[in-house]
Amino acid sequence: MNDFHYKQNTLFCEGVKISDIVSETGTPVYIYSKNAILSRFNDLRTAFQEVDTTICFSVKSNSNLSICKVLADAGSGFDVVSGGELFRALKAGGKPSKIVFAGVGKTDKEIRYALENDIFMFNAESIAEIEHINAVAGKMKKTAKVALRINPDIDAKTHAKTTTGKKENKFGIDLTVAETIIEKSKTYKNVNICGLHVHLGSPIYSVDPYVNALKKITVFIQKCRKAGMNIQYLNIGGGYCISYTGEEVIKPKDYSAKILPFVKEMQCQVITEPGRFIVGNSGILVTSVIYNKQNSHGKKFVICDAAMNDLLRPALYDAFHRIWPVKTNITMSDTETPGTGEVKKGMEVVDIVGPVCESSDVFAKDRAIPQVDEGDLLAIFSAGAYGFAMSSSYNSRPRPCEILVDKDKYFVIRKRETYEDLIAGEGLL
Repeated sequence: MNDFHYKQNTLFCEGVKISDIVSETGTPVYIYSKNAILSRFNDLRTAFQEVDTTICFSVKSNSNLSICKVLADAGSGFDVVSGGELFRALKAGGKPSKIVFAGVGKTDKEIRYALENDIFMFNAESIAEIEHINAVAGKMKKTAKVALRINPDIDAKTHAKTTTGKKENKFGIDLTVAETIIEKSKTYKNVNICGLHVHLGSPIYSVDPYVNALKKITVFIQKCRKAGMNIQYLNIGGGYCISYTGEEVIKPKDYSAKILPFVKEMQCQVITEPGRFIVGNSGILVTSVIYNKQNSHGKKFVICDAAMNDLLRPALYDAFHRIWPVKTNITMSDTETPGTGEVKKGMEVVDIVGPVCESSDVFAKDRAIPQVDEGDLLAIFSAGAYGFAMSSSYNSRPRPCEILVDKDKYFVIRKRETYEDLIAGEGLL
């Protein structure tokens, strides 16, 4: 996270002090680096430049309009999974010709909305969905481009709740069913099956799952072409890992080095759907310490004003995020093994928790951090993906504001919710 750095014992985002932002916005607050977002987008573009590639940013990872606009202006397409995400992508300036629509449960209303806006392609995940796309397109006198999302039954060695390419997952079409679709493809008069899609989950820390999946896809694409189907596009999904603990991880060029030979053999245009890789380490969540608490058993808690409703990943996935004071003279370790940490002088081992009335409202257990006092600021790193996007107003807590930093300036890209916002859609009987 090079765009988040300490200078004279205080944390900066690009050229702006985090504490200066907080003095205006309060906490909790999400803060993103524009430079980090664009740098990672360009890293991917460079890694796949040998072939015709469309990068479609995964809107579900961070759907803020300004974030999406930064990427649209850079030439990104968008991967959407709902009518609402499609609406956001269009509002942010996304080109319909670079929008792919994924998801297992598209409604007829969403299919119609996508076709009205002439999106590039649907990733279809069942025979029933193809039939619905065909029927809706027929009524509209249109032909819908479709990629079959293949479930190759590959274990991506990621969290059980974020793996999507195994046979027991709800996602995709297994190869046997996909062959049935090939046989009856000519009966879908208003659907052009011209692509294959495979997404294995996220985050994936090895290239091996992609290689194993593409071996199966290579065989299947030959069957498609022998049956007369003109498969032009190969969507390799996303899932590229990021470093949550500071350790070195594989880079886009490492993925592309193993993926591109298959792409060239299949002679397809490539679509890729990164989300976490682009925004995960491009954002932090800043929270204030409300209380320090210690029980009679010696257990210490740091209670913050951010909670699981603001950042759900630790509660949902047992996810590890590095956490460190915004102002401190103790250097954060370059790497940290989850659940451990060197206890230097001036540090203590604590649970970092929020105020929500759930025992799972915990950001870190038994974590060694510098001692903090009430009112001190903590930065929760690697929070740019699936942070605000998964937030809620549970416990009737207004959601935080979002800030985008561009060099030495910052902009409020979402206002903090108010109590009035919480009840804006409700009415008394």
